[in-house]
Amino acid sequence: MAKDFTFKQFHINAAQCGMPVSTDAILLGAWAKVESVKTILDIGCGTGLLAIMCAQRNSTAYISAIEIEEKAFNAAVNNCQSSPWSPRLSVSHCSLQTFTKGNNTFDTIICNPPYFNSGEESKTTQRAVARHTSMLSHQTLITYCQQLLNNEGVASFVLPKQEGLAFINLLENESNKGAYLQLSRLTYVKTTINKSATRVLIELTKSTLLPVLKTSELTIHDGQGYSSDFIELTKDFYLKM
Repeated sequence: MAKDFTFKQFHINAAQCGMPVSTDAILLGAWAKVESVKTILDIGCGTGLLAIMCAQRNSTAYISAIEIEEKAFNAAVNNCQSSPWSPRLSVSHCSLQTFTKGNNTFDTIICNPPYFNSGEESKTTQRAVARHTSMLSHQTLITYCQQLLNNEGVASFVLPKQEGLAFINLLENESNKGAYLQLSRLTYVKTTINKSATRVLIELTKSTLLPVLKTSELTIHDGQGYSSDFIELTKDFYLKM
């Protein structure tokens, strides 16, 4: 069972969800560009963590979140309502495909997407929905982000490195078909200095012009504890940072 998690300014009850609060999600919520936008969409919001992080980082934006799994949706509603920013948070119980029919568009999209493309799916329904692309393929995600983003809007994701590179390749194939989602920022995440990157943070920009791609690397542990870069990125959230 997923555990509760207390941050500096809010609390997440994750007991009903298929996935617990993860370092991946916290990295994404702290890394994504959300400070100067007016509208934000969290796709597959799970506990509501990313939506709430966005509300903390941007004091005026309205954040919409969608979640298809019922128990996760209920947890997200409760967590958002219990947060200090509840008037600016809205959670819908629906699929991405259904939500897109509403013709709303957003300045920023944030998503911690499912990433298992093969292998035995989890026996637990909630966990399978959260982890497997059979419920939301990366092709579908790219297609609908293209529709939901305003011009010059950005979409941010976190994926394991292998799946992230496949996601980028898929995006490049779409670009060859005339799509306008362009790769604009990448951060490769290493757990320790001596290990290869295991995660990648991905930012896409909706633009007809090819943006200058910014790449960087982030190490979580530097041998003495958390690295200064990791602390600087997440210090507004973790209790002991």
